[in-house]
Amino acid sequence: MADFISAFEAIIHSIVELSVILLELFGVCILIVTAVQCFYRWTKHDIEMRLDLAQGIALALEFKMGGEVLRTVVVREWKELGILGVIIVLRGLLTFLIHWEIKHEEQALEKKIKSP
Repeated sequence: MADFISAFEAIIHSIVELSVILLELFGVCILIVTAVQCFYRWTKHDIEMRLDLAQGIALALEFKMGGEVLRTVVVREWKELGILGVIIVLRGLLTFLIHWEIKHEEQALEKKIKSP
């Protein structure tokens, strides 16, 4: 029975580690694609570029935060859990600030569109 539990634990650990890597990779890819697209749009003086960049950064952060939350499943020490907790809180604060920026950018964009 102990061998079965150890094997099952190893399988779960491998699945979680692979999932964390994939989530973080998705976050990085989203950030890179968004940055390249927004840089191109910046060269064209697109006024909605900032809003799309902020939304892309927020989405990338949410994927990265999902990876960190999933990583807590395989944590074995309190010190490591504390570090992950701090990372999650910091990324959560960044996401909150970016969403706040998105809200204000949308309002500013609406004002620009309404006023000639």
